[in-house]
Amino acid sequence: MDPASCDGLPNDVLIVEDDPLIALDFEDRLLGFGVKTVRTAGNVAKALDLIAHRSPDFALLDVSLSREKSFGVAERLEALKIPFVFVTGYGAEAGLPAAFAAKPRLPKPCPSEALEAMLRKGSRCG
Repeated sequence: MDPASCDGLPNDVLIVEDDPLIALDFEDRLLGFGVKTVRTAGNVAKALDLIAHRSPDFALLDVSLSREKSFGVAERLEALKIPFVFVTGYGAEAGLPAAFAAKPRLPKPCPSEALEAMLRKGSRCG
C-alpha cells in the first residue's frame, strides 16, 4: 500500500482526541479532503494499539487527553518515522517537552485550510 496518495494527502490518518465531537469534526474534514481511512483513539492505550495493528501515514495528536498526555503516542510515531502534528487549545503554552518543542502544532479550533496544508506538508508522498 502506498503511504500517501498521489495528490499529496496521506491515505490513513490516526486522530488521537478524547472529545468525540472534535474527533468527528476532524474525521469529517479529513474524509472531505480525500483521506481514504481515518481512525480515532480517545486515549494513549487505544492509539498505541491501533498503531501496533497498522501504522498510519499521519497522525493528529491532542496534547491533553482526559487523564493523560499524548506524548507516549508521539514517541512511538517518532520511532516509526510517522509524521504527526500536535493539536491543542493551549497555544504556545501547550507544555510540550523539549523533545517535541519543534514539532508542528495546530490550534483548536483549527481552520480547515491550515489542517489540509499540514496534511500535505507532512505527507510522505513523492
